[in-house]
Amino acid sequence: MIKYIYLLLFIAVVNPSMAQNYKVGEKAPDIIQVSPQGETIALSSLKGKLVLIDFWASWCAPCRKENPHLVTAYNKYKDLKFKNGEGFTIYSVSLDMKKGSWEKAIEEDALSWPYHVSDLKGWRNEASKMYGVKGIPANFLIDADGVIVAMNLRGASLEAALKKQKKKSWCFFCPK
Repeated sequence: MIKYIYLLLFIAVVNPSMAQNYKVGEKAPDIIQVSPQGETIALSSLKGKLVLIDFWASWCAPCRKENPHLVTAYNKYKDLKFKNGEGFTIYSVSLDMKKGSWEKAIEEDALSWPYHVSDLKGWRNEASKMYGVKGIPANFLIDADGVIVAMNLRGASLEAALKKQKKKSWCFFCPK
């Protein structure tokens, strides 16, 4: 019995997605936080788009390693039509506590999408607590209606999920 409990604890620590509060097919709750410029940005303001909610931090090496994949996906898919969504964007939720470090990482990693938010509470970030995020990077891909269609996409799996959501073209001669 004790071995079983240790196994469950090990799985929850190694695979933080098991501890998350929401699953594919569920509605993603709204997040309302502040940008580095002091503007309040609600996740719900992006309704109608395919959105990747990305939990990260400037001090997180795996997050920073993942950022080039996010930049590539954003640039490739931001203007496309999807089965349920017009365009793709990223809503980045930072678990930073230092505004300067957060802003520097956005600039250094060329995170060009306009939706960067944080409450600068680190691991006590209200959105990360609401979503049950236990490890970063963590993300949720939501459709135009705010329904979670995929979670914890890394590298090529993000591109695969976006391709899967892309609207099929009936035109064989049109550019893909």
